[in-house]
Amino acid sequence: MQEHDLSYVRMEMVNAQNAPEREKGVTRWLRKNLFATPVDGLLTLIGLLIVAYALPNIVRWAFIDAAWIGPDRSVCSTQSQGGIQPDGWSGACWAFVNAKFSQFMYGRYPVFERWRVDLTAVMFIALLVPLLIPRIPYKALNAVMFFGVFPVVAYFLLVGGNFGLNRVQTSLWGGLLVTMVLSFVAISVSLPFGILLALGRRSRLPVIKMICVVFIETIRGVPLISVLFMASVMLPLFMPAGTTFDRFLRAVVGLSIFASAYMAEVVRGGLQAIPKGQYEGASSLGLGYWQSMGLIVLPQALKLVIPGIVNTFIGLFKDTSLVYIVGMFDLLAIVRQNFSDANWASPQTPKSGLIFAGLIFWAFCFAMSRYSIYMERRLDTGHRK
Repeated sequence: MQEHDLSYVRMEMVNAQNAPEREKGVTRWLRKNLFATPVDGLLTLIGLLIVAYALPNIVRWAFIDAAWIGPDRSVCSTQSQGGIQPDGWSGACWAFVNAKFSQFMYGRYPVFERWRVDLTAVMFIALLVPLLIPRIPYKALNAVMFFGVFPVVAYFLLVGGNFGLNRVQTSLWGGLLVTMVLSFVAISVSLPFGILLALGRRSRLPVIKMICVVFIETIRGVPLISVLFMASVMLPLFMPAGTTFDRFLRAVVGLSIFASAYMAEVVRGGLQAIPKGQYEGASSLGLGYWQSMGLIVLPQALKLVIPGIVNTFIGLFKDTSLVYIVGMFDLLAIVRQNFSDANWASPQTPKSGLIFAGLIFWAFCFAMSRYSIYMERRLDTGHRK
């Protein structure tokens, strides 16, 4: 009986066979992503028709008929490289962007001092990139340098007034410089403050909980413009007599306060998603409140809300464009300001400038979004493959 049973057991492994042609390569990707169902196939075809209709005109406007270099608006007239076009057609006025590029990046920062901005940017990239790549060692030292040392060095470089550097008033700052500094400071401040506010809102101490709830709900109940106005006008009223606040600092405070309130709700959602057993397990190990939060609960909660955190960062980066209402000229504001330059007044100038600013914002937001997806996959401890 035993020998009879063994006759049905294969003693050698079957050789691996190639996958069917429909289940590998480009064909598989198209079937899975574009033509999985009849509805998907129909939507794909409609999308391709829209692209086929719009893409030639976009390429023609942005590249073929575009004016790339020139001294003034005369190169951005309605006469393109292919001759007179109907209905006043002309290509993009990239010559305007090229002529104003340094102003878009630095604002009115003194020309001979712009090396300080460039050096700050190089330091920022040199410290940020190793911090974002998991396999590079010495993360603790890298974080201390990036969040502790770099802001101090950047302040002395950009503002000056010490170590033989000329002082540059923040009223001369503008363009991408303002956008990057505002967003970096507000992002760096909003995450730790948002975590503290989220923990305070879940606290069992009534006074702390009430303060955090009132703060969060008040800030979330008003638009960012109101917060910026309050920071610009009312903040000095709470300071001792004779104390003056730089306008740029007021904008930083307003953005940081606004982002912290929204970050608190994102983190609180992650804390509520942690099972009660995790808290009980931490208590059974004899860990105190801050130990259990720092070692067990918060790491899990923050991992769950990575999309929400990055979404808040992206929104904050774009919201920096609202600081123009308090007299600060970020990238978008300084692009719009240059539309009034009579030397570059043409029908294509506003379109070209706004598209350039939009591409800059999109590039930074897309980079943050892709890195968020990368971290989600890396930290995913589920059973998905």
